[in-house]
Amino acid sequence: MSAPFLKALAGESLSPPPLWLMRQAGRYLPEYRETRALAGSFWTLCNTPRLAAEVTLQPIRRFGFDAAIIFSDILTVPMALGHEVRFDEGPKLAALTGVEKLELSQERWRQWLTPVYDAIQLARAQLDPDKALLGFAGAPWTLATYLAGGGNDEQMAAKLWAYRDPAWFQTLIDILCDCVAFHLVGQLKAGADAVQLFDSWASGLSPAQFERWVVAPTTSVVAKVRKVVADARIIGFPRGASLAGLMRYRSTGIDAISLDTAVPADWAVGELGTVLQGNLDPMALVAGGRALGEAVDAILNAVNGKPFIFNLGHGILPNTPVEHVTELVRLVRGNR
Repeated sequence: MSAPFLKALAGESLSPPPLWLMRQAGRYLPEYRETRALAGSFWTLCNTPRLAAEVTLQPIRRFGFDAAIIFSDILTVPMALGHEVRFDEGPKLAALTGVEKLELSQERWRQWLTPVYDAIQLARAQLDPDKALLGFAGAPWTLATYLAGGGNDEQMAAKLWAYRDPAWFQTLIDILCDCVAFHLVGQLKAGADAVQLFDSWASGLSPAQFERWVVAPTTSVVAKVRKVVADARIIGFPRGASLAGLMRYRSTGIDAISLDTAVPADWAVGELGTVLQGNLDPMALVAGGRALGEAVDAILNAVNGKPFIFNLGHGILPNTPVEHVTELVRLVRGNR
């Protein structure tokens, strides 16, 4: 296990810590924009393994990050389940009205998700051994939020469904747990060194709802994955979870918790007792200069001597100057 990312994920404290960024392959990079134009559409880019592998590797070539994350989208799982998703300026879904039409055939899931696995194989073959490759999936609650709301960036429809008909909503969550676990296993078998679960809409839930719709499904997914891949390394990102929620999230069996920007790093170090990832404000990266330097120093000081993976508190923003990312790498790695 020579990759610094994997050493940190296994609980080793490294100085400097390994570094990668959520959405590190994206519109802020000119080479990404060129490849996206060549593909013609976001979805074609995701589903053409050669192009998906290419954009996965672009930020590694430019910045030398310690981990690449396969270029894909969390809504591949609803599509594998037979639910229509369109990508225009953003994802568009018809609001799900029942689970009866969802496709439960694992053979269908494999057919729809194979381009992701092919891209992972291509990317892994081109990565140096000291660079890790991550797969990922959306967590069941977040995917249910998109399905219930038709792609709207809000939780209202899912919350109402969960309160009004919890038995039906549990059925949806159970289906999503199965498909998400299937997809994570497929990525690990294809060559991903670790996987990340994105629970992007974990905020604003009552303690009981957080326990039922975030903690319990995540626990289920982790168990299902490890039943097939016993040594699977899994990072969880419950974005917007309360501090009390993060304390409960530790019980899911994940190897590391990725922190959003609002979580105090020193509190997390003292209270969570697990490998941490995060949590630079993406806006500090846009700002650059003194603000960036101070923000990086604050995080590094808080996690000093602890197993830690440097990242953002959410995805990199499209208007981020490339030179600021170069400066971030310099700051984290201490070449001042």
